[in-house]
Amino acid sequence: MMKGRSEPSQSFQRIKVGLIGLIAVVVLIATASTIMASATHERAIGGSAQANLVAEIAASNEMLPDTGEPLAEMGVAPSSANVQDAAPPR
Repeated sequence: MMKGRSEPSQSFQRIKVGLIGLIAVVVLIATASTIMASATHERAIGGSAQANLVAEIAASNEMLPDTGEPLAEMGVAPSSANVQDAAPPR
């Protein structure tokens, strides 16, 4: 059978192990938090937008004729104006 009371040295050992475990968990959480914070921190992109370049791009976009086909303008889909009649299969 087990004794009702444990020895004082055994109690101190249990307290010590518990505190060491608690400290280990706190250090682990702090390390993970630091890593996650540095991973999600967005860095500023070097340089800023140049006003003259932005104005030039905007002006060139306004000069383009509106074909009514935004996907063709982006180059994602072929334009109906560029489609040639295919030869019928033989």
